[in-house]
Amino acid sequence: MALCAGGAIEWGAPDAAATPPATASATAASSSAAHDAATRHDTEFNKTFTHKFAEVRGVRMHYVTGGRGPALVLLHGWPQSWYEWRELMPSLAEHYTVYALDLPGLGDSQGSPRSFDKKTLARYVDGLRDRIGLDSFDLVAHDLGAGVGFQYASQFPDRVKSYVHMDYPLPGRGLPAARYRSFSWHMAFNSQKRIPEQLVDSPGDVREYLTGFYPQVAFGGAAFGGTRTSSPFTREETDEYVRTYSDPRVLHNGFELYRSLDQDERDNAAARPVRARTLLLTATGSLAATLPTLRPGFTDLTRSAEIPKSGHWLAEENTRAVRDEILGFLRG
Repeated sequence: MALCAGGAIEWGAPDAAATPPATASATAASSSAAHDAATRHDTEFNKTFTHKFAEVRGVRMHYVTGGRGPALVLLHGWPQSWYEWRELMPSLAEHYTVYALDLPGLGDSQGSPRSFDKKTLARYVDGLRDRIGLDSFDLVAHDLGAGVGFQYASQFPDRVKSYVHMDYPLPGRGLPAARYRSFSWHMAFNSQKRIPEQLVDSPGDVREYLTGFYPQVAFGGAAFGGTRTSSPFTREETDEYVRTYSDPRVLHNGFELYRSLDQDERDNAAARPVRARTLLLTATGSLAATLPTLRPGFTDLTRSAEIPKSGHWLAEENTRAVRDEILGFLRG
């Protein structure tokens, strides 16, 4: 499968350089051995941060932690992992003890939860909180991880001191899952049963999908009416995401995040409003469409802002602006 930058899917001969499909067990073993592959030789990063694992309801959850001060939990989106916070973490760690999680079944978290609806995933996050020994914390979440973040703050209000919700319209009463899927071809594609796994079925396909997709929702990309074809990520960043999503189980679990959107719609409509102080950050040009989907679910939406010159990948496209917004809000 080949993806062109404009968003259409093109079919052609297989990539001759692509790695042959690996079995789930072989790839998972490789992934497990390489959980610190992207940071193993980063001396400066390793002075502050450590990779750790904890067992939660049959899932071995991976997280990266370091810093000093009150606890701050970071939840990633798709198709990413804890690593999306890599450039932001050192500045946050000057003020907080940071916990950047791999969501259950994603990144280097091994095993699969019983469901990928965000209400269920939030309970796994709380299980990890219990294993770590945190009483309460500030929470920052992006993309589908913000679906988990909303559910967490709704279900466990006494544990969330403040919440930052990043670039994720919230399925619910005002945004049916069917309409949500109409926003982008990838949301509809990822929601299909079996077809995504059948078409994206090798590490070479994973790389094609990710490198074709990342520019589309970046600043100036097709999703924002532009023609951008360059990725906002470095080769090293892309390699790390290709490494994790080349595990067939992780790839499948990522698609399950989209297949569960109908359940998310029902769960969000029934959820208690989040009462924690909340900051909403969106891509440039996305605030007006995103804000109405959040208003019914929050009682203290303190601030909302667009990140300048940023598409969907806020933390990478304008790290400084995201840092300033988060620290200014949490410390305000």
